Amino acid sequence: MDSRTQPDRSRDISQPLDELGPDETLKADSDQLRGTIQQGLANEITAAVSADDAKLMKFFGIYQQDDRDFREERRRQKLEPAYFFMVRVRLPGGVCSPSQWLKLDELARTYGAETLRLTTRQTFQLHRVNKHDLRAVIGGLRDVLLDTKAACGDDTRGVMCTANPNLSRLHGQVYALAKRASDHATPRTGAYREIWYGAEREHVDGPEEPFYGRTYLPRKFKIGFAIPPSNDIDLYSQDLGFIAIAQGGNLRGFNVAIGGGLGRTDQAPNTYPRLASVIGYVEVDRVIETIDAVISVQRDYGDRLDRSHARFKYTIDEKGLDWVTAEIERRLGFALAPAKPYTFASNGDLLGWITGEDGRQHCTLFIENGRVINTPERSVMDGLRAIARTGKCTFRITPNQNLMLADIEPDDHRMIEALIIEHRLDRLQARSGLRANSMACVALPTCGLAMAESERYLPHLLTKIEAILDQHGLKEDPITIRMTGCPNGCARPYIAEIGLTGRAPGKYNLYLGGGFHGQRLNKMYLENVGESTILRALDDTLGRYAREREPGERFGDFAIRAGYVTEVQEGRSFND
Repeated sequence: MDSRTQPDRSRDISQPLDELGPDETLKADSDQLRGTIQQGLANEITAAVSADDAKLMKFFGIYQQDDRDFREERRRQKLEPAYFFMVRVRLPGGVCSPSQWLKLDELARTYGAETLRLTTRQTFQLHRVNKHDLRAVIGGLRDVLLDTKAACGDDTRGVMCTANPNLSRLHGQVYALAKRASDHATPRTGAYREIWYGAEREHVDGPEEPFYGRTYLPRKFKIGFAIPPSNDIDLYSQDLGFIAIAQGGNLRGFNVAIGGGLGRTDQAPNTYPRLASVIGYVEVDRVIETIDAVISVQRDYGDRLDRSHARFKYTIDEKGLDWVTAEIERRLGFALAPAKPYTFASNGDLLGWITGEDGRQHCTLFIENGRVINTPERSVMDGLRAIARTGKCTFRITPNQNLMLADIEPDDHRMIEALIIEHRLDRLQARSGLRANSMACVALPTCGLAMAESERYLPHLLTKIEAILDQHGLKEDPITIRMTGCPNGCARPYIAEIGLTGRAPGKYNLYLGGGFHGQRLNKMYLENVGESTILRALDDTLGRYAREREPGERFGDFAIRAGYVTEVQEGRSFND
């Protein structure tokens, strides 16, 4: 990273180890993330690696998991849990070539339980990968110029960008910056090459991580680029967001927003969702140095003792937004300009066919909860593989877990459409406006944090809610609903008009009142309730909405006006 943005001091390098939390000490002592991962991978006695190495492997996009459906039974049989790994790809802006899609399809069929998962941050996850297959998966990704660097861990996560960079010249310009930002902010440690590619360790003059140091960041750090009027990346949920400002279709610069983050912990009042605050405007050629300045503030002042309080949003609220902004400007060496006017209108996807400025066509398919898999009803994996084999389109993963078949020449439209119909991909389209704007995290059985079902349950719950919508004449109305199996917020439930977060098997917190285009947090309406109570509550609120709404009024706005919840103030408190 650019040396001119280095701060006067670096807490992650110079802070005494006895002033660091256990995870910080682990990173500091890990030899730039190498740990004992090599030895753990070679250990044939267990399907797992050590707890410390599992934490370090997150920096390489790899999570150790186990099948929780069988955890109790294996415990009774005195067997270790059914360990496997989730592998997450680094894919800036969700852009994927046909050859990359085909390689991912091959790896998923061979090593990943014959399924791919599209994520809410526009990338792929392969689940149920065995330990001894990890190098084969990472090597296969390398064959098509993909990797898993910084897809997890205390670093800069995958950079998001409004879904299709080829709708217009503006989209292409913004995507190019998002790709550059991802490459720029990725850690430099040689551990990745050594562990996964079998490379020899290279001598480095000076620090191996001149920017991140020995302890990297206090927690994950998320960056996104949005192009109004679409807020499909949920910009206000990003630690650092760039809002494109254009004039006459030409990119002029970006409004800068900082401090978003949706994770929280139940019964921990010092944790909360927060929406990002817009602090100013920068020209296009200042974006990369702005990234350096903002990240370095969090690197140097983020909490390294309490991980639950280590996200950038807490640093901002503790230090004060004005102080953090001034420190960013000090490191930049100039003051941010006043923010420019902009308008967001939606954070969803426009499903179906659209045509870009250059005449090429793009088709967005609804992929429920991002799950790409063959079923008796429709062959989603086979169909997308057949489309990739034509080489006649590229792929864009949307921030809403859907898939855009992009860059299709008009002469190829009929061929792609025929493949869509042959494999019944046209029947993937959502049956209601609510389902079209729904998202769920993976949760059980693979996520270790999940307290309740999410991906496996939400489709069934939606079918029951759709009956309520039909009864009240709301089936076509777009309403956002998101579910997670825990309070962590991976599917961004706290900015949905209807949010559900797991508390225990079959029990959820119900939130209402989020903004339709991601501009407002929702607020808890019911705590720790089951399906029947959720359905009764939604029957009541949706029924009143159908009868009493004003022209153009969104459901989240109505929930506040009707008094079901009060509006969240200052973008951070949601249940007081």
